[in-house]
Amino acid sequence: MPRLFGTDGVRGVANKELLPELAFKLGRAVGFLAVEEGKGKVLVGRDPRISGEMLSAALTAGLTSAGADCLDLGIIPTPAVALICRQMEADFGAVISASHNLYDDNGIKFFDKNGMKLSEEDEERIAAYVVDDSGQFVADELPRPVGDKVGRVYSVSDAKDRYADFLLSTADFSLDGYKIVVDCANGATSEVAPKVYESLGAKVILINADPDGVNINRSCGSTHPEQLQEAVVRSGAHAGIAHDGDGDRVIFVDEQGAIVDGDKQLAITAIDLLKNNMLPNNAIAATVYSNLGLKDCLSSFGGTVYFTENGDRNVLREMIDRGLILGGEQSGHIIHANYNLTGDGILSAIRLLEIMVRSKAPLSELAAQMTPFPQLLVSVKVKDKKKIMTSEFVLEAIRKGQEEMGREGRLFVRPSGTEPVVRIMGEAKDITVVRRIVNEVATAVASADKAEDE
Repeated sequence: MPRLFGTDGVRGVANKELLPELAFKLGRAVGFLAVEEGKGKVLVGRDPRISGEMLSAALTAGLTSAGADCLDLGIIPTPAVALICRQMEADFGAVISASHNLYDDNGIKFFDKNGMKLSEEDEERIAAYVVDDSGQFVADELPRPVGDKVGRVYSVSDAKDRYADFLLSTADFSLDGYKIVVDCANGATSEVAPKVYESLGAKVILINADPDGVNINRSCGSTHPEQLQEAVVRSGAHAGIAHDGDGDRVIFVDEQGAIVDGDKQLAITAIDLLKNNMLPNNAIAATVYSNLGLKDCLSSFGGTVYFTENGDRNVLREMIDRGLILGGEQSGHIIHANYNLTGDGILSAIRLLEIMVRSKAPLSELAAQMTPFPQLLVSVKVKDKKKIMTSEFVLEAIRKGQEEMGREGRLFVRPSGTEPVVRIMGEAKDITVVRRIVNEVATAVASADKAEDE
């Protein structure tokens, strides 16, 4: 069966790759499972990109045609859907969003009744009701109830208030006297985020909080914090907060205009928990793309980092397996499992702001607790990525480089998924060593590619 779900739901260019017809069939599959195995109740939320209405209508039609009731949350941050899934005891939650991508992309991702993103096994189970092994759609073969068995659509008018109330219930501190610049990426946090920070007492300077369907993530938000950096310095704010389009990420800017990414946020939060004996197993989870400076930093405080494959789903799985409450990604996708079982940008910001208030320390001082290791990334253009990655000459250069890096560094060599290049990334305390080893491997890749012509 062709792979329907990607690393974070079903994604594509809206109305070209991600068609309303596909959204309808996904709705039928999920609705069927909700009716057969649960209460027949599915939540649907979305971000404000222009194609969200079209895809939401198609998904809802599919759900109700399978007999499931749809609870429409409207435009709302992704983590709110996960939360309300638990509060309203829904069978599934669906979010129509392409997260930090621009407006022409969109996606559909699902949560289970516990507010967790679906496992790959559950995604495959849904996919099996959508398309068969030959690639033919089979969702039309599912039952079609009639009469009073057709699903209904209910609007949850207080969805944003539910989410805001939950966030405020986790905060036992005041931001009175603090000035904060908030960049909402013209996305789903545009209404909720400023309300929450102002309710805590902060003076909020709001930017990029006027979504029009096409300006989501456009040169703003967590992937483009340049506007935020300028605004923080210009206004003399204590900090800047950048959310992404669907609200599951957050990037901070300190009072000097420097970026505080997810790794540094994890370090600040973990150190605070370690100092207060509140970090289970003295450990957190992070992906292999987190900087090794995070591991080095926590080690000096008696903490441990367990590294996972890329993706927040892998991070959460590691957290559950090891009984951890904190994990995340360098991108600012951070999970506080004792509050919510998915990345939550506003919640993560509250936790960091709380540490700032309690410690009475500027964010720059807190962020300085972690020193990132130097990194170097080199891309080498090649004719055949697969052949290069099986070349014994290249593999020997990689083995030698990894051995020389030892435990204090690392070397990643991977073919690009979209370009005819091989990427070599090195990371260690000594940039001289990193530069030499990365260049040696890059030379080996280039030589092997050239040898293919001879």
